[in-house]
Amino acid sequence: MKGILGKKLGMTQVFTAEGNVVPVTVIEAGPCVVLQKKDLENDGYEAVQIGFMDKKSSRSNKPEAGHAKKADTAPKRYIRELRGVDLGTYEVGQVLKADVFAEGEFVDVSGVSKGKGFAGVIKRWGQSRGPMAHGSRYHRRPGSMGSIQANRVPKGKRLPGHMGHDSITVQNLEIVRVDTERNVLLVKGSIPGPKNGFVRVRGSIKK
Repeated sequence: MKGILGKKLGMTQVFTAEGNVVPVTVIEAGPCVVLQKKDLENDGYEAVQIGFMDKKSSRSNKPEAGHAKKADTAPKRYIRELRGVDLGTYEVGQVLKADVFAEGEFVDVSGVSKGKGFAGVIKRWGQSRGPMAHGSRYHRRPGSMGSIQANRVPKGKRLPGHMGHDSITVQNLEIVRVDTERNVLLVKGSIPGPKNGFVRVRGSIKK
C-alpha cells in the first residue's frame, strides 16, 4: 500500500491517443514529508505519518513545531497516516512526490465533501413538494412524523438537517497522467471536496 497527500485544483479534460475526451481531476500531489514512523512496539500498530503544505510559524504551537523539527521540516497544515505500508522503505524526513504513482494505476481518493449548511428535505433527500395552491398547507414540509400512538419519530426518518461536509472516499479511479515537474496527478473522474480542498490518495484496495 502506498499513498500521498495533496490538494484538489479543479477539473479539466485530456485527449487519448484514439481522440476520446476524458474528464480528469487535477491533484497537486506533494511534496509530502515523512514526519513519523509508528511500529508495533511503541504504538501498537504500523503506520507512516506524512504532512503536506507548510504552516506559518505564527499559526503553529510548540508541540507542532517540535514534532516537525524531528523530521527537519516546517509544521504542516494537513497531516495523515498511511497504514499497511512497508516501514523499511520510509525514513523520517523523506520527501514524497507525485512519482510514487504511475500512469494506469488505480487509486482511492478521500476528502471532505462540500458543506451545504442546513437544508430541507427537498434539497437534502430529493423529496417532492406538495401542491402549491392556496388551499394546500403542505408545500415543502417533510411530511408525517409517524403515528400518534407511537409518540416518537421513527428511526431513519428523513428530515431537514445539516447537509454535506462528510468524509467521502471514491474508489477505483484511474490515473491518466503523472506530471513529475509540477507534482500533479490527473485522475479520471471526480473526487470529493471543493477546489483547494485537501485530499488523501492511496493505492486501490480492490484492484
